[in-house]
Amino acid sequence: MNPSYDEIVKANSLRGNDIKKTPLIHTPTFSVMTGSDVYLKAEFRQKTGSFKIRGAYFKIKSLSDEEKKYGVVAASAGNHAQGVAYASSLEKIPCTIVMPKNASPAKVAATRGYGANVILEGINYDESSAKAKEIAKETGATMIHAFDDPQIIAAQGVIGLEILDDLPDVDEIYVPIGGGGLAAGILIAIKEKNPQIKVIGVQSKSFPSMYDSIKQGSITSSGGERTIADGISVKVPGQLTFAIIKELIDEIVLVDDTEITKAMFLLMERMKFVVEPAGASSLAYLISKKPAIGKKVVAVLAGGNVDMYLLGQIVDKGLAAMGRLLKLSILLPDRPGAFKEIVDEITLANANIVEVVHDRLSSNINAGSAGVTLSLETQGKEQTELLIDALKKKNIQFTLLT
Repeated sequence: MNPSYDEIVKANSLRGNDIKKTPLIHTPTFSVMTGSDVYLKAEFRQKTGSFKIRGAYFKIKSLSDEEKKYGVVAASAGNHAQGVAYASSLEKIPCTIVMPKNASPAKVAATRGYGANVILEGINYDESSAKAKEIAKETGATMIHAFDDPQIIAAQGVIGLEILDDLPDVDEIYVPIGGGGLAAGILIAIKEKNPQIKVIGVQSKSFPSMYDSIKQGSITSSGGERTIADGISVKVPGQLTFAIIKELIDEIVLVDDTEITKAMFLLMERMKFVVEPAGASSLAYLISKKPAIGKKVVAVLAGGNVDMYLLGQIVDKGLAAMGRLLKLSILLPDRPGAFKEIVDEITLANANIVEVVHDRLSSNINAGSAGVTLSLETQGKEQTELLIDALKKKNIQFTLLT
């Protein structure tokens, strides 16, 4: 069965008070930055922190009473797991989630917190999915697929209806693509109402499976490199989602981790929004490529469940990319006052010392010398360049680490 526009309308009518209509937020900051009139669809403010609850809720609510007796099972490392667990708790049915052994402890805890029985099995999604299918066969539980299911797709398509309600004259919509459920649903909703509105899918360069599949004309396994955007790191698109996207999509584009990192950093600093890497990929493309000058565009921010350790790295890498965090390795003579010369130059440049690591014992440091690693906060690239020039004029030996 293929998802239809009528099924999207049905999903919208059945969500009750449990699934939010998320806000569409105009942003002057990113409008100036991209040259477009930018609106952000804040799905990271949805229940469980992601759009995934929409599909899980509608699918589970649509099960028969007999199916609900046996409960549901799903495989996921993150957002889908939490969506299925929460939806199951609302319907008061048994729920088992199989997660990889290396899944984020925070996401495992959140999934258990919604009442699911969590089983840690395998080291990736494919191995977890195989175990989930075994459980479904043994117990009679219904398998809830993360994206390749008509009702899952239809419920994600409600996002398209919400965008049109709030911004009927939108020109282009940018949507993250992993397995393709979100993009497929939005495409059905948007193209039914106004085929002239462009919908552009955004994938990670490390997992361009839908991009490559559309290019080849058939489903292709693609990707596998490490990426921070784990929410869209899908090697093989769904059968249903591929067919829909192939027919309706206007374009699929790619972003890398550096572009995603910058978008996440700017969302935190300028908007006070915490958005996960996959969720920020749509805005990342707008910022890095500026593809829609003068047009009214929407970037779907699909989720906000980001690991706290990664978030710390994003802040540091974002500051470094913008020339506001400078890390230096300096070799000094091991004598009194040598480090003071460095500090004086930093003070004159009006930079701030964030961290100092002093090393006299490593094997690569000669006797009579000392190594110092400095992390410095500056006001931008211009100030950073002035400090570097000052150190060079003093003949201070250093290596730039960022």
